[in-house]
Amino acid sequence: MSYFKTNDGVSLYYSVRGEGRPLLMVQGWTFTARLWEKNAEEIAKHCKVICMDHRGHGESEKVMYSHSIARYAMDVKNLLDELELENVTVLGSSMGAAVLWSYLQLFGNHRVSGLICVDQSPCQYNGPDWKWGQSSCYDVESFIRTCDQILYDPRGAAEKMARGVFYEAPGPEQIKEIADEICKCPGEVRIKIMRDHTNLDWRDFLPHITLQTLVMVAEKGTVFPWQGCAWVGEHIPGAETVFFEKSGHMIYREDAEKFNRMVTEFVCR
Repeated sequence: MSYFKTNDGVSLYYSVRGEGRPLLMVQGWTFTARLWEKNAEEIAKHCKVICMDHRGHGESEKVMYSHSIARYAMDVKNLLDELELENVTVLGSSMGAAVLWSYLQLFGNHRVSGLICVDQSPCQYNGPDWKWGQSSCYDVESFIRTCDQILYDPRGAAEKMARGVFYEAPGPEQIKEIADEICKCPGEVRIKIMRDHTNLDWRDFLPHITLQTLVMVAEKGTVFPWQGCAWVGEHIPGAETVFFEKSGHMIYREDAEKFNRMVTEFVCR
């Protein structure tokens, strides 16, 4: 296992596979680098693949402080600087996309040359001007219900999430695998980072992204209405949007072959 220290002294896990053009894969809320493994092994046949665990997630140090999207973006910068990588394609799934939007907002195109956004709406909460927010955490009241579930039934909350990221019903082994990874993230961390994530609105920033961008949208996703994720591709200048017609939120599992192919082609373009 490989670890590095962030500039505020937190030990974060990362892995590196393959050679060639670098791709950094950034996971979403409570998910871990381990859930990328099958994709990373295939993609690493064509390029260098770096995966990381956010602070408090997976194999990274379980600190109870500095859980915000902006801090996670700084952690990404710390890793790219540590590895002295250049011309990196950065890929963010779900909340991981928001982490990368924050990275670009804070640090510009430092060390990066391409962006892949996987099934993330620019705005989590619904309101008078937005109706494509997160399906189960779309306002303050639903956020409180989410917190209650995490606090009083953390395993049940993890298993519910594991079932909700698929279009086709997952089997018990798949539910257990994903829930086990989610449960590596303490409940307090789950709540703290979701509190920050749900209150951010990226609609004003996305049109200012200047990187070549690929946007992936799950047409059968139940985490977000597909229209919200497609909005991202419509508003990042020059972005290419690809729809996954028979996939839920966890695109890289339900249509791994297409996901791996699209990512590889984009990185090696």
